[in-house]
Amino acid sequence: MPVSLVILASRPPEWTREQFTAWWRDEHAAYGRKLPGLQAYRHGQVVFDYDHPEGPAWDGHAVLTFPSREVLDAALISPEWKSAVAHVGKMKGKRIALITDEVDLLPGAGGK
Repeated sequence: MPVSLVILASRPPEWTREQFTAWWRDEHAAYGRKLPGLQAYRHGQVVFDYDHPEGPAWDGHAVLTFPSREVLDAALISPEWKSAVAHVGKMKGKRIALITDEVDLLPGAGGK
């Protein structure tokens, strides 16, 4: 069953939202695309935060999908992952990283 690595991140304080999104979708995405076994790689820019309507607490998320937990685990110890982490460096943003097992909940679309 496919599993995903979901990353929720905020930008460094000195970066604009636009700079962070451009960096993530271009320069940093080039590292993520090289992960072995990667099936899908999506990025979303946060445009509204219902819990913080005055300004989003987070700036974006990425969903990296792999065919199985074993393939994801192998990707997370690969040289490509180490390069991607090194590319982030000592960025002053924050992140949450989660491994998820997704189920489609829409009737007729694979859900029950």
